[in-house]
Amino acid sequence: MNQLEQLINQISQDKIDFKSGLELLFDHDQYNFQHVLSTLRNYIINSIPNKTNYNSEAYQTAIRTIPLKPTYTPIVLLKTYPTKIAFDKLVFLPESENIKTITALLWIFKITDTERRNTECKNGCGHFWHEL
Repeated sequence: MNQLEQLINQISQDKIDFKSGLELLFDHDQYNFQHVLSTLRNYIINSIPNKTNYNSEAYQTAIRTIPLKPTYTPIVLLKTYPTKIAFDKLVFLPESENIKTITALLWIFKITDTERRNTECKNGCGHFWHEL
C-alpha cells in the first residue's frame, strides 16, 4: 500500500478529519488524479456488498450526503447513472471537476467502507487496511 492509499484509508476510517485529509491528499507530492480516481473506484466497488448492481443503502446514503452542492456535475452523474456507468463518465469530466470528483468519491468510500467495517468486518476481517 503506497502513501496515498494509506492516506485514503485513514480518512475513510476517521483517523484523519475528512476536510484535513482532502487537503493532505491534494497537496501530496505523489497526487495524480487518474491514479486516485482509479484507486477510489476500486475501493468503492469492493466495499459495496451488493455486487450485482453495486447499489446499497450505504452507497445511496453516501451520495445523498456528499459535502458538496448536489448540483455539481460529479454528484449529478453519481445520482443519475448506475454506479459503474457513472464512474466511467467521471473520467471524462473537464479538469475543473477533478477536486469535486475526488471529494465525492472519497466521501462515498468513507461511508461504504464504514458500513462494511460495522457489519461484514465487525468481528475481524483480515483486511490489512482496516488495521491502519
